[in-house]
Amino acid sequence: MSLPLEAQEALARFEQARGWEQRARLLMQMGDTLEPLGEADKSEDNRVHGCESLVWLVAEQHDGQWRFKAGSDARLLRGLLALLLVRVQGLASAELAGVDLNAWFAQLGLERQLSPSRSNGLHAVLQRMAELTRHQQ
Repeated sequence: MSLPLEAQEALARFEQARGWEQRARLLMQMGDTLEPLGEADKSEDNRVHGCESLVWLVAEQHDGQWRFKAGSDARLLRGLLALLLVRVQGLASAELAGVDLNAWFAQLGLERQLSPSRSNGLHAVLQRMAELTRHQQ
């Protein structure tokens, strides 16, 4: 499966990063690029359960392609969410179901920095995306 352009660009930046400090800085910068969620988006209906931090996810479908917005109260998690979103933006439901999160974060060189709770939280976000896309087809 080919990567969306934004995901290719993010991957190139992370491949050039040397060591965890540079990757952490990139993560923070990625988190700052997330489109801010409005207060209405931060509702219980949009909350992703299974994350230790507060995480919200909003999904919209346009012409068979999914667009997501996400936010969190945790800065590092916002960066991880931004990386997840660049990987999945504009995918169709079937493509979304085939995304391998572990492989994506391994490509970025971040798999060792993902604590079990962060990893579980990201999988909860991906599961929530799958639920939303099933209900809105």
